[in-house]
Amino acid sequence: MTVHFVMMGVCGCGKTTAALALQRFLNGCPYAEGDEFHTQENRDKMGAGIPLTDEDRYPWLCRLRDWMTERSREGAAYSVVTCSALKRSYRDILRGAEGKVIFVHLTPPQEVNLQRMMARKGHYMKAGMLDSQLEILEELDADEYGVKIGNPGTPEEVEADITAWVENFVNQLSEKETDGSFY
Repeated sequence: MTVHFVMMGVCGCGKTTAALALQRFLNGCPYAEGDEFHTQENRDKMGAGIPLTDEDRYPWLCRLRDWMTERSREGAAYSVVTCSALKRSYRDILRGAEGKVIFVHLTPPQEVNLQRMMARKGHYMKAGMLDSQLEILEELDADEYGVKIGNPGTPEEVEADITAWVENFVNQLSEKETDGSFY
């Protein structure tokens, strides 16, 4: 069974940097940058400072879910995906992928997110979009499997927190699969 790790959070939280580090940790497993699954229309809207609606996001989320399912069908042990996954309903779509979907919610302070966004060059998502994402963000519920990483430190410090949690998770998964209790 494929385990899909979804790096989630608002713009500027470090999803791509963290996801690439996790991909390396998981021996180069399949990786998808969620931004690449957006339509040009969605990118144009965000670039113009217009927040996406749920209707804008649903086809995008379905494409990400389908990508994860394809990795499962190919027999990948793991995959890593970046996706804001701001609302539970969005995460529910992603959880529809074949395999087990785990969320890694990156939550540095808002000032850190804003600084990172201001430093970006050439990205369609502008710093002004951060507030609209924070307004609709729904934290992981107790019944959603995942972890919240609030480390505002360097990418290496955040990576250390993520890989320690994932390593522990993978070890627990191996034990549960052996005794049949994971499913």
